[in-house]
Amino acid sequence: MKTIAFDTSNQPLSVALFEDDNLIDQRETNVRRNHSTQLLPFIDELVKQANWTPKDLDNVIVSQGPGSYTGLRIAVTTAKTLAFTLNISLTGISSLALLAANVADTNAVIVPIMDARNQNIYAAQYQWESGRLVVRQPDKHMNIDKLHAALETMQQPIIFVGEWQRFEDQLRELFPAATFAQDNLPHAANMMSLARDSAKLTDMNDIHQFVPNYHRLSQAEADWAKAHPEDQGGHAYVEKV
Repeated sequence: MKTIAFDTSNQPLSVALFEDDNLIDQRETNVRRNHSTQLLPFIDELVKQANWTPKDLDNVIVSQGPGSYTGLRIAVTTAKTLAFTLNISLTGISSLALLAANVADTNAVIVPIMDARNQNIYAAQYQWESGRLVVRQPDKHMNIDKLHAALETMQQPIIFVGEWQRFEDQLRELFPAATFAQDNLPHAANMMSLARDSAKLTDMNDIHQFVPNYHRLSQAEADWAKAHPEDQGGHAYVEKV
């Protein structure tokens, strides 16, 4: 099975090719440029370097969120287009799980963090179990105080990974015993192992329903909800922080 995998959930861009479970190649960048102009050229270059054609692909894996609205839309739209036009399977993984995968197998609770702006974060809790990265607390939109409340009774070691540097002073004060990862960028090379535990979407109707997991409203949606308090039904999944 030949697989293309990519993540554009934040500033970094990472694309990888796999044959079965074997990594063939990976290309990455971490500069402030438009993913809409970089992603497809990266995919094209990697496929050509492997002497493949798009029709050789059997599966596409994409980071489904949380993260940047624009980045997630670019990645998910590209993945859905590839899956639909090539009639191949589509697998979505958590962007936070991809960060957590940077931390080697350990007994510690791994807490991936992304900056969600306005003093908020995206965070979750993961842990290795029998060689698999399992969810202890699902991906959420929250603030540092709520993260502290969720972790303050934790008896196990804690490792932060991701964009923890942006909140370093607060985290070190609240979690003096915690450690902090050295590798804090997402790597598409880790996506295959995470995707093994995800259900593959092969039905075309399912692919059309595949959407990013934003875990919060956009600013426009938040403004609309504030102006229309009588209509809360469609936004109940967002936690106010």
